[in-house]
Amino acid sequence: MASTLLKLGPKMRRENRGSLQSDDTALVRQIRETHVPGRSHIVDVKPILHVIDEIFHRSSVGPDGGILLGAHVDSLEDRTGLLGYDVLLQGLSYLIQKIYIEIGCQCLTGADVHASTLELLRSLSNYSWEAKVVLTLAAFSIYYGEFWLVAQLCTTNSLAKPVAILKQLSDLIEHAAAVKPQLEAIDNLIKAITKVTKRIVECADMVKLQSQYISEDQPPLMTAMAHIPAAAYWAIRGILACASHISILTGGRFEYVASTTEVWELSSLAHKLNNIDEHLNNELENCRRHIVEKRYDEDYKNLIHLFQSLHLDNMKNLRALISHKDDVQPLVIGSSQVRCSLEVLRRKHVLLLITDLSLSYEEVLILEDIHKDQQSRGEIEYEFVWLPIVDAALWNEAKKGRFEDLKSRMPWYAVHDPLIIEPPVIKFIRDYWHFDKKMIIVSLDPQGRVSSANAFHMLWIWGNLAFPFSDEKENALWNAESWRLELVTDGIDPEILKWIDQGKYICLFGSEDIEWIRRFTERAKDVAKRAGIPLELVYAGRSTASKEKLWKLNKIIDAENLSRTWSDYTSTWFFWSRLDSMRCSKAKHHKTIDDDTILREVMSLLSYDGSDHGWVMLWMGSTDTVRANGHLTTSTLDDFEAWKPAAAELGFLPELKNQLKQRHEPNHCTRLIIPGFGPDIPDRVVCTECGREMEKFFMFRCCTE
Repeated sequence: MASTLLKLGPKMRRENRGSLQSDDTALVRQIRETHVPGRSHIVDVKPILHVIDEIFHRSSVGPDGGILLGAHVDSLEDRTGLLGYDVLLQGLSYLIQKIYIEIGCQCLTGADVHASTLELLRSLSNYSWEAKVVLTLAAFSIYYGEFWLVAQLCTTNSLAKPVAILKQLSDLIEHAAAVKPQLEAIDNLIKAITKVTKRIVECADMVKLQSQYISEDQPPLMTAMAHIPAAAYWAIRGILACASHISILTGGRFEYVASTTEVWELSSLAHKLNNIDEHLNNELENCRRHIVEKRYDEDYKNLIHLFQSLHLDNMKNLRALISHKDDVQPLVIGSSQVRCSLEVLRRKHVLLLITDLSLSYEEVLILEDIHKDQQSRGEIEYEFVWLPIVDAALWNEAKKGRFEDLKSRMPWYAVHDPLIIEPPVIKFIRDYWHFDKKMIIVSLDPQGRVSSANAFHMLWIWGNLAFPFSDEKENALWNAESWRLELVTDGIDPEILKWIDQGKYICLFGSEDIEWIRRFTERAKDVAKRAGIPLELVYAGRSTASKEKLWKLNKIIDAENLSRTWSDYTSTWFFWSRLDSMRCSKAKHHKTIDDDTILREVMSLLSYDGSDHGWVMLWMGSTDTVRANGHLTTSTLDDFEAWKPAAAELGFLPELKNQLKQRHEPNHCTRLIIPGFGPDIPDRVVCTECGREMEKFFMFRCCTE
């Protein structure tokens, strides 16, 4: 009997060798003719695949190419014990047993492998392609499992030993080295078959589960499905090849040693199936991308609809933004790491802090001060929620560390993981709320409606006085506002408020030129003494100066007692950031320097700051003020004796204003440096000195000092 099998085995393999060419049209037509569409029996293939995986997991070749014996196999984790497959397999066991017998008969008779594969497909004509392959693989797994069960237990089990003798497997362990190449080739082919089978099942799942996003009648799923019949054919053909070689091992008593050609044939078939797997995976990846794009498009449109609709509370909108997936606790209080559900935000005013990871520590500190102030005011109730916008494709440990660092500094809510903010949400935030790197703060009312698409500027200018942070509130605050020193400095320096009450002259100035600072402060103090006015000088730095540069300048100014300084960089940074917020807020309400005094003064100060000549702004009380660039102011103070009598008669501030106006030269070079980009950058800016439209340039800066 053994010699007959050895002759029949190569016959199947020779046929196999001639058929490893590309699937031509005739072959595909033959395969499709075996299938009867539209009348498929319904089979849940997933549980069957789980059982098959368990059989192959426990019957594969050992790590050294040898046989896993009983003790080692029993130590492997049981992955089917809790799954309860008996009920699921009822009604299919007979069919699987029938296929099992057919596989055994094909091995014994040495039938043509191509004809045998087509015959098996015809016997399963009323089953779906994935069911054909899974049922055939299940039958083979029994065949293969029995082979290994006897081989593994024959040395330890009194029942397995005589069975092994009858199956002529008793010497398998002893001769394992001789058949090692063949065992490994079979094992590799089984792995390739299993991979292709799972790809076929995945295609079927897409048809069943993703029909709202993808159709099998249109690309890319139609393209993928076109390859399924041929993939099923080659998977079943590979199963028959494996079974043929197992039958040889079962009856050969190891006088037979597999030739290199025979092992190569198994390897070639595995190679073909691996190529099929790779090709199917590429097609499926196209399908996955298509499904994701369709789902994202649906989610994006849903977001638009939600924010255009009325709701009883804010939960639908917040869930769509923050927790589209079933994340029960998507929020965390940053500084305490306490996880929270979205319920903590129900029917509350919510401020969404939308930034990337370039959010500065200074911004966090200012927000923390605002948050502390809000916590102390019982009448002002709202919640901050930080939504960091990141690129999932570029996410790494460094960015994760930066996120955790920023989050730990926040005593308010944040998403526990930036990656839960999905691409449709990011697209919506960019398209409708115009986020582009620079922080925005979107204000939502208790019903989830947008009361301000960017409350950042009003929060920066007025803090919690701007609650409930609506566009109407912002406009009302501006209508009640005037250009005054309290608006310019806010609560940055409490001493300034005291000086206002004391009737002192208050001079804010800025420059990076320490020599100019020395000259100006010396002249200013001297003129104040001669004019008999109480003067306080405050150095406000320059918006473009680095933290290190300002620290050095402040140190020199303090050491030489030139003027008062703001020792912490955050105060200087916030001073300029607030001025820029005033500019942006006014632009939002379509104000120009021609019709708005506050905007004109802000733009003038920002323009002076953009030049290299320094700037000076002198206040008497809260509202009387004059400003000019640093060089003009210094030269005017140098000639104080010439206009001292007029100053004594008209008042120091009015006469200084007259002198600056008289000495102003038409030739000038004014620069306005606006940080950032996007909607905050105006299309047109006119010069505050002469009223002409300014030229626009782009500046890129890298400052490491």
